[in-house]
Amino acid sequence: MELTALDWSLIVGFFAISLGIGLAFKKRAGSSYLEYFASGRSMVWWVAGTSMVATTFAADTPLAVTELVAKNGLAGNWFWWAWAFGGMLTVFVFSKLWRRAEVLTDVELIEQRYAGRPAAFLRGFRAVYVAVIVNSIVIGWVTQAMVKVLRHTVFTELPADSAIDFWLVAALLVVTGIYSVLSGMWGVAITDVLQFVIAMIGCVIFAVVAVDHVGGIDALREKATTGIEGGSQLFDFLPDFGAEPAWMPLGVFLALVLGQWWATWYPGNEPGGGGYVVQRMASCKDERHAVKATLLYQLAHYCVRPWPWILVAFAAMVMHPELRTATDPGVGYPMLIRELAPSGLRGLLLVTFFAAFMSTISTQMNWGASYLVNDVYRRFVRKDATDAQLVRTSRLASALVLVLGGATAWLMIVRGVTVKDAWALLASLGAGVGSVFILRWLWWRINAWSEIVAMTASVGVFLGVKAWQESLPKLEQMREEYTSLLVASTTLVLWLLATFATRPEPMAKLSEFYRRIRPDGPGWGPVARATPEVRPDGTLGASLLCALLGTAAIWATLPGIGAVIFGEWLKAVLCLGGAAAAIAILLAMLPRLQPRA
Repeated sequence: MELTALDWSLIVGFFAISLGIGLAFKKRAGSSYLEYFASGRSMVWWVAGTSMVATTFAADTPLAVTELVAKNGLAGNWFWWAWAFGGMLTVFVFSKLWRRAEVLTDVELIEQRYAGRPAAFLRGFRAVYVAVIVNSIVIGWVTQAMVKVLRHTVFTELPADSAIDFWLVAALLVVTGIYSVLSGMWGVAITDVLQFVIAMIGCVIFAVVAVDHVGGIDALREKATTGIEGGSQLFDFLPDFGAEPAWMPLGVFLALVLGQWWATWYPGNEPGGGGYVVQRMASCKDERHAVKATLLYQLAHYCVRPWPWILVAFAAMVMHPELRTATDPGVGYPMLIRELAPSGLRGLLLVTFFAAFMSTISTQMNWGASYLVNDVYRRFVRKDATDAQLVRTSRLASALVLVLGGATAWLMIVRGVTVKDAWALLASLGAGVGSVFILRWLWWRINAWSEIVAMTASVGVFLGVKAWQESLPKLEQMREEYTSLLVASTTLVLWLLATFATRPEPMAKLSEFYRRIRPDGPGWGPVARATPEVRPDGTLGASLLCALLGTAAIWATLPGIGAVIFGEWLKAVLCLGGAAAAIAILLAMLPRLQPRA
């Protein structure tokens, strides 16, 4: 794929603007440790929310959606749509609690919630685990996805053993590293807003081009139905369980919808809130801005972004039916860029992927460094560190996180680890810990050992189940969705046993947490009786109902938009009307979410 002067102008202009933003916020980021990692707790909701959604739009995301569609049709996206209820719980139940905690990282909450050496160990261990292992895997697979995009667009003639594409992406890492290290959270968030807008414009335009190339929406459906075996399932929002064979069996669908939201910890979709979502909430002005930012993130994440990617995936399946059985069907997305994009759009689409890639990398750098500095260096190494020392260490830690991620990407490429493999590994390793992350807000009996056992058991059980499955013939092995649910269920049992086998946290510590956070619900009964002067909000029931309504609105909007695209007007009216009704009831419920006097 050749690039013209127009394409190069778009690319160079994008990099210049990104670096300019980084330089513009250099002085402000260096003014204090709180500014560097939390924007001085002064970020407005729409910047924080857009930054969240930009981070989860990475270079691998359109490729991953294409693979899900190729393997399971539209319904394959339930892999991530199933997290919607957990996300809405974060919006309406947990976001205000996180903001009250006034933490810089989610693991800082550990020593607010638990006492003693187990809590200190858990905080330090989890900080290193997330910053070094999880973060490196994420940077690794996002980098590998960017390499794949270049390999299937501008470097199609490159010899298989050449590494030019990797070193070009390494240069992108350096550019991202420069503005991220200099500008801290403000620079990351503002560039995220710009990058998200650019990325969505590029994706929408490309979706129009791809659908037009196959003859329009009606021709797309007809060609897919006649040209792909079982092709009608490609367009099913809910799987056709009666089809022979069903692209997504009933058991797989239920495992995703009923288990994914509570069982699996995954960056950006942490049950109970966590990760860089918490970092953005911590950066907001107040509780209201934190709630609105998280709501914006959930709505944009599920309702705004998916359909442009899905339409391109449909077009890729029509043009290349062999993707259905390919080992890496995600390459269908960049293949279509090479085959369909004219001059100008080529540059815009490369900028789209650069923007998606850089927004994720910049967040991973700042987020990963926040653990190393706040929860390791400041907590265990230099408790008396000055602001200047902390800012200097933060910039060094950001660079270290980038180097570790780049090295992981290289190892993944050399060892042939695919993006899908990395996704599945991280989802499985986090299976089971989600339940404890939710219940620690709702049940006083959860203690530090609950989390320690949940974290270690999830890894141990996953490795054990994986070894067992690999010992079986290929046809007898469970699907990944069943494996993940098995790991989660076993881990849940183990950490519950550990909870009852160990002592509860000291009442003094629980009362201190209760005074600060004011959590709702009957699960805090003994602590509430020991702390009678504290009045919780009394909004847990209304908040749970709002979470259900928000989820219903998302799950009705998704097929409603699809129905509009495909001209199914009755279905569109029913789905979007249902979504509107859910939103109307939700809005009527909002006054009940105000803390009682």
